[in-house]
Amino acid sequence: MIKKSSIFLTGGSGLLALNWFSLKKQDYSIFLGLNERIINLKDSNIIFINFDSVDSFKNQLKIIQPSFVIHAAGLTSVEKCEYNPDLAYQINVELSKLVALVTKELKIPLVHISTDHLFNGESSMLLEEAPTCPINIYGETKASAEKVIMQINPNALIIRTNFYAWGTTYRKSFSDYIIESLRKKEVICLFDDVYYTPILAEKLIETVHELLHKKAIGVFNIVSDDRISKYNFGILIAEEFGLDKSLIHRSTLKDKPNLVRRPVDMSLSNKKVKDLIGKNLGTVKQHIAKLHQQEIEGKIQEIQLL
Repeated sequence: MIKKSSIFLTGGSGLLALNWFSLKKQDYSIFLGLNERIINLKDSNIIFINFDSVDSFKNQLKIIQPSFVIHAAGLTSVEKCEYNPDLAYQINVELSKLVALVTKELKIPLVHISTDHLFNGESSMLLEEAPTCPINIYGETKASAEKVIMQINPNALIIRTNFYAWGTTYRKSFSDYIIESLRKKEVICLFDDVYYTPILAEKLIETVHELLHKKAIGVFNIVSDDRISKYNFGILIAEEFGLDKSLIHRSTLKDKPNLVRRPVDMSLSNKKVKDLIGKNLGTVKQHIAKLHQQEIEGKIQEIQLL
């Protein structure tokens, strides 16, 4: 029997890592790296990571010998990062530095999951070459992480994205919030002045694997083909799932002065990745239809029960 190749994911209890496991567990041995939260997932390989020690992490990877490492761990709450800048720097920058150092030394391909939160929001559909200009601590630490990783491990693959998927009881995605609220007949308010290019996690994961197959390195935007407001994203979900879209009310970011400052336009262009793999990544509407299909086919029940 041929031994399957393996993938090691940091942030193993997070939404992206769990969806990676669900999508790729038949093809790879998936190792989910945990730090604090304990999960129990059938057929998964749970590894508790000691990020305080370079040698400990290095020895773990030597034993596993993964085909590549997906660095998906991070502090992603804009508010938590702003009010805990030292913690944000420790998790988003120092942890990324450690992962870059070890994967570089062991010659393991590294995929770093970054964000679309790296700019001031004054431009649309930005290319990878656009200079970063973050306006909050979260964006600053994620931009710093990218720079540190490329300095240490220039062969790393850095993915800028904004994804959604079926989440767990302890970690909901934006799409979960919309669907669950509308199914409960609750009114929700979504920003109609905040734009982005969200992509379904499944399509993000598939595209990362295509880039790895092509031995791509550097920065790539993996996002949907079209730009959309948070409000219109909610409307598309309501229409696809047969829910009452009149429950979705328009709001604006300026109506929320107590929120940490955020970019109003986070949209990215995926032209670079489309040119490399030779195909479109799909529209938001197409991805939402796939999200619905996942539920109908019961593909995500295991994750939802966590």
